[in-house]
Amino acid sequence: MMFLKRLRGRLIDLAFVIVGVSVLVFAFIRMIPGDAVAIMLGANAEVTPERIAAVRTRLGLDLPIHEQYVVWVSDVLRGDFGVSIWTGKPVIDEIAAHVWPTLQLTLLALATAVILAIPLGILMARLRGRRGEAFVQAGSVVGLTIPPFWLGIIMILTLSAIAPGVQMLGYVPFSQDPLGNIARLILPAFALSLPIMANLARLLRSTLLEAMQQDYIRTARAKGVPARRVLYRHALRNALIPFVTSVGIMAGYLLGGAIVIEQVFAIPGLGRLILGAIAERNYPLIQATILLVTCSFVFVNFAVDVVYAIIDPRISE
Repeated sequence: MMFLKRLRGRLIDLAFVIVGVSVLVFAFIRMIPGDAVAIMLGANAEVTPERIAAVRTRLGLDLPIHEQYVVWVSDVLRGDFGVSIWTGKPVIDEIAAHVWPTLQLTLLALATAVILAIPLGILMARLRGRRGEAFVQAGSVVGLTIPPFWLGIIMILTLSAIAPGVQMLGYVPFSQDPLGNIARLILPAFALSLPIMANLARLLRSTLLEAMQQDYIRTARAKGVPARRVLYRHALRNALIPFVTSVGIMAGYLLGGAIVIEQVFAIPGLGRLILGAIAERNYPLIQATILLVTCSFVFVNFAVDVVYAIIDPRISE
């Protein structure tokens, strides 16, 4: 019952968050300097006030802003995210054409962060009070503070000098060239994952050291259980619960970080799509893309919260 009550509460919170996000997205986009209609018609020689007014009416931009919001939300609830101002295509089709590179980059970065963070966190915990602890701790701080876009630029410049013939920029669909696809995504995925990996490793070190101080660990040691078994079978299992929660939260942050990394490595994902839409004041495309990315982040956190409650029922009490 406590779990269902908590689940109902989280669903209500989720609904308020999504409504709040939709209002903020709609309002902030209208605050971007520049007029979409003026930008659209700027390249044409004959731009009259009548033509500008006609375009505004066609796009619904002549309505009061609150009416524009109501119309937009009503369409979204029916699954209609509108059409691109520039291409006239449904924005959902344009998003679908760019979502796979971003999703693939995000999943690869998340897998890299988790795979490297677990052994690194265990190593940091085992080195506590020993030689090498300061070096590993300093390395984790550096990894935590390096901006992914800066690391990406440094990697591109370095590898260009070492191997000038290697193509590192752009994107190759997996269906066309699986090896080329992975090769193009390894560097941006690593750059994107480094701060997350350092964060997760430091978290695992902390929770692992805390678990090692618990009574059941002391009891296991008193019974003569080997130290390696105590660490991996008893302490690590409990230390991984907050680790799993953080992995879900970090997945949302990776989506945001991917927008910048895509620009550095010329990957045609959602990041480049959003930035191009902002430059063109393509309101329907900006609104739909940001809303879907934000909702993905919110739903991932909701799923993590539910899984966490299942793994550890005490948080529902």
